[in-house]
Amino acid sequence: MTSLEQRFPVAEPVEVGSLLDEVRAEPSGGRLTVGDPRVVEFVTKFARKLLAPALARRYPELASLGFFLRKGELAKALSTLETSGDSLRFPRGLVFHVPPANVDTIFVYSWALSALAGNSNVVRVSSRSAGAAEAVLEALNAALDDVSPEAADVIRATQRMVTYDRSDEVSGALSLAADLRVIWGGDGSVAALRKYPLAPHARDLTFPDRSSFAVASVRGWQEATPEQRRGAAEGFYNDSYWFDQAACSSPRAVFWVGDAAGARVAGEEFRALLASVLEAKQHVTEPAMAVQKRVSAYGAAVDGLVSAISFDGNSLATLELTDATVMPREWLGAGTFANAHLASLGELVPLVLRKDQTVAQFGFTRDELVEFVTELAGRGVDRVVPFGSALTFAGVWDGYDLLAEFSRLVTVQS
Repeated sequence: MTSLEQRFPVAEPVEVGSLLDEVRAEPSGGRLTVGDPRVVEFVTKFARKLLAPALARRYPELASLGFFLRKGELAKALSTLETSGDSLRFPRGLVFHVPPANVDTIFVYSWALSALAGNSNVVRVSSRSAGAAEAVLEALNAALDDVSPEAADVIRATQRMVTYDRSDEVSGALSLAADLRVIWGGDGSVAALRKYPLAPHARDLTFPDRSSFAVASVRGWQEATPEQRRGAAEGFYNDSYWFDQAACSSPRAVFWVGDAAGARVAGEEFRALLASVLEAKQHVTEPAMAVQKRVSAYGAAVDGLVSAISFDGNSLATLELTDATVMPREWLGAGTFANAHLASLGELVPLVLRKDQTVAQFGFTRDELVEFVTELAGRGVDRVVPFGSALTFAGVWDGYDLLAEFSRLVTVQS
């Protein structure tokens, strides 16, 4: 029988049946509620550990996570769940999360929102997770010592983060016991987990393969100050390089929108600034990654997708698209960007697919962006954000209001 390694709270290995008995039992102090103060207390203490300067310097993405989980931010998010009239809101029950290995911290956002909605949770943490994920698990376990006994007891009783080898027995049992199953990581992960049946009342919340791109206004760039341009390059660096451009919301193509001559100049200025940011950050590209980028770039050229290729060292590769309507969506290696010019945002509308998730933008007005999204009419794109915010997690993700998804409504009429 497969044993599960308990990563949080740290405990002896456990069999899946025993784990399920524990997390489904009523904890001392009473069952969890939506916005349970015991969970809020724990998550707030955990956030403070993530915001510690030494940890934030080592893993900048953890500072974003810590900010998202601050007490004021939690109160703001939970206020959206307030009900009136005949409706009351309750937790869903037991939530089973299967996050990806390539984005080390996504499992914490998913878990935290579900716990704040009052659910018991089992999170499968990949054995391949390292670095930031390990730091998160250490912070979670350390936070248990900083909260009241009531909060620590309920977290230990209802929350689990575990690692186990591939096991039909374990994945099947956790799936069948779940009231909601949350699957991140791509089409393959979704298909693999769906072979395990759910209870009739339960359902999946899925985050399959997605792709993202960036748009920059030629006019906006021309009107920007040197400080704003530098800020755009630094923001784009954060969007693209934190997870080796493998995150679903990291841009893989950049479209310059406006007149062609201006687009050429603006693109050159932007790439020069981005190269200087890479130098300032002392960004290092591993040799294997540098080879991957060249193989992908030359492969795209052989396929006729690109008309020119430029490498700024090993960290930045620009592929000029032969046809702007043929946008490569696959990962080509960290720091590899397709580049193209469009006369207007409207030209992008027929190119967008349902799998397109995030548009990182610079220099556009809100009215221009609203018009663009309105023209899309829901056919694709779930979020439009400024450069620097592509990886900033929000309570609404992939078009789902996650807190609402992690809870349910009961209506009472007399």
